[in-house]
Amino acid sequence: MAKNEADSALKIIPLGGLHEIGKNTCIFEYDDEILLLDAGLAFPSEAMHGVNIVLPDTTYLRENRHKIKGMIVTHGHEDHIGGIAFHLKQFDIPVIHGPRLAMAMLEGKLEEAGVRDRTELRSVLPRDVVRIGEHFFVEYIRNTHSIADSFTVAIHTPLGVVIHTGDFKFDHTPVDGENFDLQRLAQHGEKGVLCLLSDSTNSEVPGFTPSERSVYPNLDRVFSQATGRLFVTTFASSVHRINMILQLAQKHNRVVTVVGRSMLNLIAHARNLGYIKCEDNLLQPLHMVRNLPGENVLILTTGSQGETMAAMTRIANQEHPHIKIRQGDTVVFSANPIPGNTIAVVNTIDKLMLQGAKVVYGRDKGIHVSGHGCQEDQKLMIALTRPKFFLPVHGEHRMLVKHSETAQNMGIPAEHMVIIKNGDIVELTENSIRASGKVPSGIELVDTSSSGMVSAKVLQERQRMAEEGIVTIAAAIDWTGKLMAKPEIHLRGVVTSVERSLLQKWVQQRIEEILNVRWSEFVTSLENEQPEVDWGGLQGTLERELARSIRRELQCQPSVTLLMQIPDEPPVKVSDGRRRRTRTAAQVAS
Repeated sequence: MAKNEADSALKIIPLGGLHEIGKNTCIFEYDDEILLLDAGLAFPSEAMHGVNIVLPDTTYLRENRHKIKGMIVTHGHEDHIGGIAFHLKQFDIPVIHGPRLAMAMLEGKLEEAGVRDRTELRSVLPRDVVRIGEHFFVEYIRNTHSIADSFTVAIHTPLGVVIHTGDFKFDHTPVDGENFDLQRLAQHGEKGVLCLLSDSTNSEVPGFTPSERSVYPNLDRVFSQATGRLFVTTFASSVHRINMILQLAQKHNRVVTVVGRSMLNLIAHARNLGYIKCEDNLLQPLHMVRNLPGENVLILTTGSQGETMAAMTRIANQEHPHIKIRQGDTVVFSANPIPGNTIAVVNTIDKLMLQGAKVVYGRDKGIHVSGHGCQEDQKLMIALTRPKFFLPVHGEHRMLVKHSETAQNMGIPAEHMVIIKNGDIVELTENSIRASGKVPSGIELVDTSSSGMVSAKVLQERQRMAEEGIVTIAAAIDWTGKLMAKPEIHLRGVVTSVERSLLQKWVQQRIEEILNVRWSEFVTSLENEQPEVDWGGLQGTLERELARSIRRELQCQPSVTLLMQIPDEPPVKVSDGRRRRTRTAAQVAS
């Protein structure tokens, strides 16, 4: 019996990367098979206290793990591969195909996370075709981006070819000599592309994105003018930029020391694969360059985005154990702030300047170019592939809208494209494209705890403590529902004009009121004159009522915690009239 159109539709479900920058993760589903494309992470906002990374909600994948046939990786940036190790702790991925550099970086991540045995890693070369399940054949097409070994993919499905650009720009003079395979794109366009999913990051910017090679002379000028130590910070994954910096260091007779674990790891992998070429003696450990003249030293660091724990940020905060800024040092920010990081970067620059460094930064200096295509790059992609349907991806909402406008100007009808959000289900057939339904699409937060995951409730509590402080109340209650002593109150981070003695008296009165009115609710039975009390229920009720009253009284929203001390056992009649010792609720629970 023939399938209806809905049954034979290809479902495209982005879990991350839309209406945001980061955590790019996309599902392609046909019949009972799922193909994953990338699985990235994002970094937390300032309000996400204690959170290290942000991942997309993978509820849909956990519920449909039996359908997952494999993953394809487009390149090695963290916003495309950084989430894979975390996902493998929740579900298996039979095989992961990707570029050699990305696979080398990923293998280290999986080993460190203890999940290397949960998948098989297979490296690909340009124009390789890999099979995923019964329905998907994926061809890797070399593109140009800010990291080496980057690809666009042509996904062959039963309905036709779907091209996902990955991150791209058209760099006609790539520093590594690996040109964008325009011929193969054009061949697919000639045969017919059902749908194009295209990078929207720079859709608001006119023109072409400049070549990475255009940065070289500007960095060369900055290096030649630096008289003391030279610090350079850039994206750890910018292999081409790092290779360029090493070449310039050799030219200007500076030895290089690398500070930052992620950059050290990437340079090691890139050198092994031949993407970074330099003499061994050019790279020296930090302790070997301390006594060299400043004009012979270049320190290459992470932290171009003002990340809290990155090397450059720690140096600016005077928290790095081995490196201090000196008068006459030059610091080069060979990167522009990504959305959301501008304040952190500006603060870092200010701190460096206050310590006597000359800081070189800003778009006008020409020391950084984007790895994402601008409007003319996007037009060229559409012209080469000539898609029937169009889906803008990888960008914030305004970027997606602008990219769709560009596509319409290139002749793609508005009804042949959709602008969607994370979790939206796009159904693609040979004759239609439409959004139909939604899967869970929130975020999952990871910290350094043993479980790793931070719930929304815990994050809310952290935010409340950071913004409004915490009130801790210690109270001892006997078997008759009376306070055995005055409660103790401790305030941390709470701003109030109420004197502590008055607050303590008021809290004592409030506890007594609650006990007088509600004590009987928690005495569940009387047996041999020994009461049985629901101490846990009483503690929860007291804590909620006190929190409500304190927030009303203080006109702020602190977190309120009640530490309740209770009798060890019910009172027992003994000859000397003594009662047993008491213990805390926490001890009772243990």
